[in-house]
Amino acid sequence: MTITTTTHLNFRGDARAALEFYQSVFGGDRTVVTYGDFGMPGDLPGADEVVFGQVVAENGFRIMAYDVPADSPAAAVPAATVREHGRTLTGERFFVSVRGETAEEVGGLWGGLADGAEVIEEYGPSAWAPGFGMLTDRFGVTWILDVAAPYAG
Repeated sequence: MTITTTTHLNFRGDARAALEFYQSVFGGDRTVVTYGDFGMPGDLPGADEVVFGQVVAENGFRIMAYDVPADSPAAAVPAATVREHGRTLTGERFFVSVRGETAEEVGGLWGGLADGAEVIEEYGPSAWAPGFGMLTDRFGVTWILDVAAPYAG
């Protein structure tokens, strides 16, 4: 059996902009379907918001996103971040992790995601990998980027 896990992000009206941004960083094909495309009358608020969206790239990157309907309760978690004893601690419930094979490859992705982001841990060599960094992008999503390295025990 083969399975695929894809991160699905929930936004409040900016899913389209987030998907465009992620496509600019990771490449691939973008799909955006609006509530209006699914039959909501175009003159209703939210008809142009994303009910289904994704970016799928040949390099293995996949992400999905949609705009939570306006009448749904907010699920925002504060992104309070603290550095303590060499560990990065945040109030986030999850991170999106991107792992590549070389520092150059991951560094290029970092450069794209860092545009307008709050850097939590600057990208660079770490004790466990040739490259590691953590940031919260302009859409409030926290990302960990690192270079795959064998565990040194």
